[in-house]
Amino acid sequence: MKLWQKDFTINKAIENFTVGKDRELDLHLAKYDVQGSLAHIKMLESIGLLKKEELEILQNELKNIYQKILNNNFEIEEGMEDVHSQIEFLLTKKLGDVGKKIHSGRSRNDQVLVDLRLFFRAEIHETNQFVKVLFEKLQKASNQYKDVLMPGYTHTQVAMVSSFGLWFGAFAESLTDDMQMLLAAHKINNQNPLGSAAGYGSSFPLNRTMTTELLGFDNLNYNVVHAQMGRGKTELMISFAMASIANTLGKLATDICTFSNQNFDFIKSPKEFTTGSSIMPHKKNPDVFELIRAKCNHIQTLPQQIMSITQNLISGYHRDFQLLKEAVFPAIENLKDCLKIATLALENIQVRTDILEDKKYQYLYSVEEVNRLVLQGIPFRDAYKTIGMQIENDNFSFDKNINHTHEGSLGNLCNDKIQEKMNQVCNEFNFEKINAHIANLLI
Repeated sequence: MKLWQKDFTINKAIENFTVGKDRELDLHLAKYDVQGSLAHIKMLESIGLLKKEELEILQNELKNIYQKILNNNFEIEEGMEDVHSQIEFLLTKKLGDVGKKIHSGRSRNDQVLVDLRLFFRAEIHETNQFVKVLFEKLQKASNQYKDVLMPGYTHTQVAMVSSFGLWFGAFAESLTDDMQMLLAAHKINNQNPLGSAAGYGSSFPLNRTMTTELLGFDNLNYNVVHAQMGRGKTELMISFAMASIANTLGKLATDICTFSNQNFDFIKSPKEFTTGSSIMPHKKNPDVFELIRAKCNHIQTLPQQIMSITQNLISGYHRDFQLLKEAVFPAIENLKDCLKIATLALENIQVRTDILEDKKYQYLYSVEEVNRLVLQGIPFRDAYKTIGMQIENDNFSFDKNINHTHEGSLGNLCNDKIQEKMNQVCNEFNFEKINAHIANLLI
């Protein structure tokens, strides 16, 4: 069924091309379409476009459909254009003319917009939870291995003394920055576009503030043209946040692949977390982290994919936007999968504790020796030259006892402060309030 169809039948090849993957992807939006419709009809009743008894009939049937969706008993039938068509068809089939009234005061344009906002909000919430769990694992490992030293690198060359506490903690704090990006995307997303209709408003006296409250949005996209321009821009903001998380995960995966190489031998994964070779019986490959790296690299291309679809479009709706779902929906699933599997794999990583006993790492202490001479009153450049000549003449000697005390250093990781940063940003999402509003709609 096409909500727009009149007295002609569309060419089948054209139909298949224009519908594309919408039936498949719109199943992700089904329960959010019901949520949006529940808010919309309650508002319609408040302005006199639905009778009270009609509202109750529609609410009951929408809740029945919602339960079918939750029980995986909902499908978008062949011949239906999208989820909106399917739900309106079911309502009309069951309720007759009352079911036809549900579309008053809205267009599929703002209907899909609100569905996407609700869907993205739920996905941001779930991603937020997965990031927090990974963050806690990294924090725990940072505290556990704070005294276990390892080489630090610049230009992929041995540089200065580091620790596993610093290494794990770096990725934990990186996630706090990523969470800030996710919060920004959440705030942009959590605004109500419903009531913008096709992008130019409605002659009905819609109460858009009411639907904003009912759906738990923080605010309203007031300008109706701006509301429609949010299609594509909202996905872009979310994609930047996803790319930021993927950047952190990808770098972590690359480090783990490198450090688990036998030439480094810093960390090991249990054999059940690795894969083997078809011809080399000794191989234990870090395929999990290689795939995380590859998936995260692909996720980091998502902003460019979105821009390539939406750039140079004038204001207003375009069918081009349909393709955004094909890019964004799988990327969200891939990111969540990467977060979950990275957390699982990190729980089982084994850290080597005697790395710096190897003589090849002795020059890690060169900066420490320069600093010791400076603390004795020798100018830095003179101290630097003295230690440099010792290294060149192969008579460098060093003291393994190092004392770093400033914030964020080996001896002062500041993990409690990093935890505070994460707690502060997480508290700003306010998902509890959102969930309460949606729960009230479904009572």
